[in-house]
Amino acid sequence: MTPSSLLEQRVLVLAPRGRDAEVIGEVLAQDGVTCSVQADCTALLAAMGEGAATAIIAEEALDADGIDRMAAALRQQAPWSDFPLVLLVSRPVGKAGAGVRARLAELGSVILLERPLNVQTLRSAASAAMRGRRRQYFMRDMLVEREQAAQVLRASQEQLVQLNETLEARIDERTRALAQANDRLTNEIIERERALQTVNQLQKMEAIGQLTGGIAHDFNNLLNVVQGNMDLIVMMSSDEVARKRATVARNACQRGAKLTGQLLAFSRNQSLDLRPVTVDALFGGIRDLVATSVGSGIDLRFDVDEEAEGAIAVMVDTNQIEMALLNLAINARDAMPGGGSLRFHARRADPPPALLPAGDYVCIAVSDSGEGMSADVAARVFEPFFTTKGVGKGTGLGLSQVYGMAQQSGGGARILSTPGAGTTVEIWLRHAASDMAAAAADGAHQRTRRPGARLLVVEDDDVVRTSIAELLQALGHYVTQAADGPEALARLENERPDLMITDYLMPGMTGAELMRKAREVYPDMPMIIATGYADMRAVEASIGGGILLRKPFQLADLEASIEQALERPA
Repeated sequence: MTPSSLLEQRVLVLAPRGRDAEVIGEVLAQDGVTCSVQADCTALLAAMGEGAATAIIAEEALDADGIDRMAAALRQQAPWSDFPLVLLVSRPVGKAGAGVRARLAELGSVILLERPLNVQTLRSAASAAMRGRRRQYFMRDMLVEREQAAQVLRASQEQLVQLNETLEARIDERTRALAQANDRLTNEIIERERALQTVNQLQKMEAIGQLTGGIAHDFNNLLNVVQGNMDLIVMMSSDEVARKRATVARNACQRGAKLTGQLLAFSRNQSLDLRPVTVDALFGGIRDLVATSVGSGIDLRFDVDEEAEGAIAVMVDTNQIEMALLNLAINARDAMPGGGSLRFHARRADPPPALLPAGDYVCIAVSDSGEGMSADVAARVFEPFFTTKGVGKGTGLGLSQVYGMAQQSGGGARILSTPGAGTTVEIWLRHAASDMAAAAADGAHQRTRRPGARLLVVEDDDVVRTSIAELLQALGHYVTQAADGPEALARLENERPDLMITDYLMPGMTGAELMRKAREVYPDMPMIIATGYADMRAVEASIGGGILLRKPFQLADLEASIEQALERPA
């Protein structure tokens, strides 16, 4: 037990005369009751405040003042408490004694024991008073537990009220969080869809590239046969009419070769063949093709700056710049559905500082009178796959190819456009001296012809191989033919030709593999590889010291390549 519970189980004894208090303590001790003897009424009231089960008081210890003080103290006790008193009284004597005893009823729960006392009566009265007090303690504990439970309940109710008061705010907060998560998920889905569309577009373009590459290769072989025979007719026929018709057909073959070159641009990464080209020659080469592409409803002009000293020339890959200008012309045509004007203009000028470092450049500008575009659209037109055309009407690759070609050539590109006022696309290229362009154009005529060479032609297509052999024989050479790489290696075991000309794509063994094996037998033998895939970097890297001849080729190209190969030192 705690000290407080021990105090609550004791019996207070106030019997100031004789040995009464001592005797009461001895009697109650037999029942295990602890008694605390008090000296006077004041001490008794103090002990009652500390805790006690009951008090045994001798009547003579209480006077009127003591009764008043006792009654006042009992009135202040807790609601659950009704402190029991055991009063030891004698028979009343006179009216005065009767008056004091009558006031004892004010003290509440009082047990009166007349003296002389019986021991058993005292023990029974003390036991009854203590049992009543223990029931009061039990009620007190129950009230405390109920109060604690009530406090817990009140705290829970207050917490519930607070939760209810903040529920709406928390629901709003959670709703906002869910909305934000949903927005993020939606954005991720959109970005994933865009990425998927880009991948699909790349796969589509890759498939188109593979398809067009194969078609262009086979078409180049056919053009090579047609052009070779036209060259033979022009060179050998005495019929002027036949020669003129052959010349027209040969020119058509050249235009077909340009178209296949544009198809091949989708199937590979091209390595640019930068050469000095005059702008007059460049415009002359594309004039007819552009006119056919844009139609008669568009006024077409080609201008070169007349104030420039000498011819204006640029360092560029001819095939690539022609394709770039054709793309710009087609874009301009689409921007002018009701017709308009299209101008190609070239001039020497200083580039904008933000575009290129200072230097000697030529600006080739393509201007249309079409719808124009806003600044935000103009800022993105050079991005791959960005297009303002409808679905299925544009790949978004045309202007990005123009931009890439200009940068690879050491220059740049920019676009100037105003809504409703047309668009100008400028291609800035490095300037080349006109005498360099003339020297490049005349280089083929400075070589010395060497007829009578022994040549080995390797080609898996019988018609193409026969056509090449006839061209070579017409040039005065001795020709041996092989249908594939193994047959060519077998012929090399018996004799060494002066030159080997081979196709690149052949079943079983490519032309590059054949060239490597042939060098093991004749390391110093000159070789030419002819292919419709002439722009592929893989082909150029694999031929080593060989010469690349692009199909379809003219008789002059074939002759120049042969002379160039034979002139190389062993």
